[in-house]
Amino acid sequence: MFGKILIANRGEIACRVIRTARKLGVRTVAVYSEADARALHVEMADEAVHVGPSPVGDSYLRGDRIIAAALATGAEAIHPGYGFLSENPDFVDQVTAAGLIFIGPSAASIRAMGLKDAAKRLMEKAGVPVVPGYHGEAQEIVLLATKAREIGYPVLIKARAGGGGKGMRRVDHPDDFSEALSGARREAKAAFGDDRVLVEKYVDKPRHIEVQVFGDNFGNVVHLFERDCSAQRRHQKVIEEAPAPGMTLALRKAMTEAAVKAAKAISYSGAGTIEFIVDASEALKADRFWFMEMNTRLQVEHPVTEMVTGVDLVEWQLRVAAGEKLPKAQNEIALAGHAFEARIYAEDAAKGFLPATGTLYHLKFPDTPPEDAAMRIETGVRAGDAISPFYDPMIAKLVVHARDRTTALGALRKALARTEVAGSTVNTAFLAALAADPWSSLAGYAHFHTLARRTRLRYGEENILARVSARPDGRFQVALEAPHDAINAHDLRSMPRSARWPGHVTVFEGAVGYTFTVPDPLAKADEAAAASDSLRAPMPGLVKLVRAAAGDTVIKGQPLLILEAMKMEHTIAAPHDGVIAEIAAEGAQVSDGTVLVRFEDARG
Repeated sequence: MFGKILIANRGEIACRVIRTARKLGVRTVAVYSEADARALHVEMADEAVHVGPSPVGDSYLRGDRIIAAALATGAEAIHPGYGFLSENPDFVDQVTAAGLIFIGPSAASIRAMGLKDAAKRLMEKAGVPVVPGYHGEAQEIVLLATKAREIGYPVLIKARAGGGGKGMRRVDHPDDFSEALSGARREAKAAFGDDRVLVEKYVDKPRHIEVQVFGDNFGNVVHLFERDCSAQRRHQKVIEEAPAPGMTLALRKAMTEAAVKAAKAISYSGAGTIEFIVDASEALKADRFWFMEMNTRLQVEHPVTEMVTGVDLVEWQLRVAAGEKLPKAQNEIALAGHAFEARIYAEDAAKGFLPATGTLYHLKFPDTPPEDAAMRIETGVRAGDAISPFYDPMIAKLVVHARDRTTALGALRKALARTEVAGSTVNTAFLAALAADPWSSLAGYAHFHTLARRTRLRYGEENILARVSARPDGRFQVALEAPHDAINAHDLRSMPRSARWPGHVTVFEGAVGYTFTVPDPLAKADEAAAASDSLRAPMPGLVKLVRAAAGDTVIKGQPLLILEAMKMEHTIAAPHDGVIAEIAAEGAQVSDGTVLVRFEDARG
C-alpha cells in the first residue's frame, strides 16, 4: 500500500478520499486554490500545497503544478477524484512520465471512452447495444441536420466530450436545429475545449440506469450492480438510488453482462461506470436498453453502491492502483437493502435551478440517522464557508440506507426535513418535494423528463421543475420575503428552528427554509423602481453572447443575451416590451445583481 498520496481535487470528494486513506494508514496531500485556502479538505489533509489562483484553469486544471506538488511532498500516487483532471488522458501520461502512479484507469482506456462518438463505435464492435444515432467524425451542419431528419425528431444533440449535461440540447423540430447546434457547440467548447457533437434519437420515456464496474491489472472485471439516476434537472442528476426500482432479473443480467463486456473491451482497471438509457414506456425489458457512455472515474453517486454492497470503492481504488488484485470475486458481491443519495446544491429551483452563491451562515445536518436506517453526510464545507462562483455549488450529499425502498425513501424525507441551510438559496425544499412525490412512493420510479413536465414552466428553451417546496396545506412556496412592518423579527428569531444572519432570519419548516428580510423602506422602494427599467444578472457569470444593441426595440420574452455560469449557458430574455438604452458587452464578467440591460422609459 502507498505511504502517501496526493489528491488532485477539492470539496467533498477530496474529504471522502482522505477518510479512507486515513483508515488505511496512508498520508494525504491536498492541493488548493486561493479561494480554498481555508477549505475543509485542506484542514483534513496531512499536508497542503497552494497551486494557483481561484479559477480552475489557473489551479485545479494545472496538471504541471499538481505533479510538481506530488514530487515535492514525496507522494507516490495521485488520486484525481471526479471532474477536473480525472478523465484527462494527457494528465495520466504526465503523471506516469513523472514516475508517479495514477489512481485510476490507463490513459489508453480513458481515450477509448473519452469521446462519446468513438466510444459508441467501439461498443458496437464489442456487441454492446447503443442508442440509434449519428456518431461520425464529419461535423458539417448540413450533414448533421440531414442525419437528424433520418433519425427522426425529436433528437438529442450531445457534446462528444465531457458530461454533466453540458453541450446538450433536445430538438423537436428541424427549424430549431441550427440554433440548438450552435448553443451546444459553444457550451461544449467552453466546458471541454471540443465543440464536436453527436446526434441521437431522443428516447421519449427514458430511465437512466448505470452499472458500477471495477477492474484490476490482472484482467479481472466485476460489477457491483446498478444505480438508477433518472431523477435529473438540467440533464444533471439530483437523486440517485440503488438498486434500480422495477429491475427484472433478466434485464439486470443482460445489463451487467454488457457492462462487464464493455470494460473488458478496453482492458479497464479501477472504478468505472457504464451508463445506459432504458426505454420505460412499458415494463423494463432486457432488449430495451442502450449504451450511452462510460465514466472512467469514481462517480459522484458512488456512496449508494457502497451502502448496498458494503464495499469501500475508494479503498478498492487504492489497492488496485498499488498492484493488488480485486478484493472480491463476482460471486462474493451481493445486494443488501436499498439506498438513496440526494445532492444538496446552492441553487434556485424557482429560477430554473440557476447556481447560487453566498456564505453558509447556518449549516446543520441531522445528528443521528432516521429510525431503521443508516445515514452518511458527504460534504466539503462547514458553517461559515462561502459558496463561490468558481466551482460546482454542491454543499453536501445526503445518503441513507434501509432494509427496503419504502423505508429508505421515508428515511430520506426525514433526514432532509432535519437539514438546515441559511445564507444561500438551496434546493433542500425541492429535494423534499421530489422525495414526497407520488412517483417516488407509489409508481416506484420516474423517467427524468416527467419531472420537467409536472409544472409546465419554461426557462429559456428548456422545460423545468420550479417552485415545488410542498407545504402541509398543499401550497407551493420556496422562500418568503416580507417587509419589516409585516413581521415581528424577534418572534421569528425565537422560533425553535430558526437561524439569524446578516439582515435576515430563516425559519425552517421541515426541509423548507423561509427567509425573511427587514429592509429599509426607502431602499426597498428604490429597488422596485430600478427593477422597472433594468434587467440584472441572476447569478455571477460571463456574458457569452449578446443578441441586441442599444436603441433596439424588443418585446417581452425576446432573448437578449446568453450568460455562461458553471460552464453552462443561460438565456436572458426581456422581462417586458421596451427600448434598450444600454446592454452589457460580450465577454464581460458580471456579478450577481449586475445590471445587464437598462431600458428607456418608454415601455409597452
